[in-house]
Amino acid sequence: MNWLLILIIIGIFITGGIMLMGVASMSQGGDFNKKNGNKLMIARVISQFITLALVVLYLLLYT
Repeated sequence: MNWLLILIIIGIFITGGIMLMGVASMSQGGDFNKKNGNKLMIARVISQFITLALVVLYLLLYT
């Protein structure tokens, strides 16, 4: 397994973790959601973008 594929897998888990934290935060509501809900969704979008860029780079280099 090469290093780029490992980074993609790590990115998938990071994105999924952030997404689950955001969904759990929204379902609970309260102060945590008010303070961090928007920050979690922004972090999810950024991590999704980075992971997708790594996938595109992988496809360009290895196909």
